[in-house]
Amino acid sequence: MSQRRARQVFHGSGARKLEWSALETFFGLTMPLQIYIRNALNRWELRKADGPLARKRTPVPDSAKMSKQLKSIARHAGAGAVGITPMTEYALYEGQTADYQSAIVIALPQDYETMRAVTTVKAAAETVDTYRDVSRIVMALAAHIRSLGWRARAYGESADLLHIPLAINAGIGQLGKHGSVIGTEFGSNFRLASVLTDIPLAMDSAVDIGVDDLCLGCQRCTIDCPADAISERQQWVRGKKKWYVDFDRCVMYFVKTFGCGICIEVCPWSRPGRGPSLSQTLLAKRAKRDRT
Repeated sequence: MSQRRARQVFHGSGARKLEWSALETFFGLTMPLQIYIRNALNRWELRKADGPLARKRTPVPDSAKMSKQLKSIARHAGAGAVGITPMTEYALYEGQTADYQSAIVIALPQDYETMRAVTTVKAAAETVDTYRDVSRIVMALAAHIRSLGWRARAYGESADLLHIPLAINAGIGQLGKHGSVIGTEFGSNFRLASVLTDIPLAMDSAVDIGVDDLCLGCQRCTIDCPADAISERQQWVRGKKKWYVDFDRCVMYFVKTFGCGICIEVCPWSRPGRGPSLSQTLLAKRAKRDRT
């Protein structure tokens, strides 16, 4: 079965009309005013996602050194995790193009205690503010790369780029049963943004931290999902077998609750400080099973 690209129907940047534009308009008009204003300001800031190049291009003789420098800049700006991966067409929706060689993916954690109150205005504000902060990191990083004479464009919460497949390929984490990335340190309690660029960089690789081992035996997100949208088993999705979330069921509750996020916060891996030891335990148990 051949893999195919995703089709964008909801949650766009406004650059083009989507099939579910009416639902998205409803989503925007019914959210609390403070969330609407925050979202609008985020979209306004993302006008700086691209910009002019320096006239003189700085040579990059050592791609590994450049990768290390850019990761250091991102972490100094507040990034919780940084990974680099070759750009792939499967990170783009059908009909979209992006002529870049690689993607720098940034993960920024949310405040766990605030996010425990998911489906409330307070938690929605934390999510929007985290998207704002991670967007600022990638915009600053892209501007730095352009100052070296290399093309770079930042992609924040605009939803014109599929950050999840890039994050998985870049080693940020693995896909969880709830359809989000689970990373070693923060679980799923983070938001993603990316920089697409053609500056020479050393690539990271996908990681195995034991997520499938946990998700195969855990029902927490499946049981707690009010929309009953999370499948208990992996399914074939656009030519690839993976964890599956029924978007048609999810989106209706998502719209009513300013973004939901219950599955992310109830995930055992999202509890602060638990991830590294959980990963170590899961991998050790698997290794023991493989030896017997």
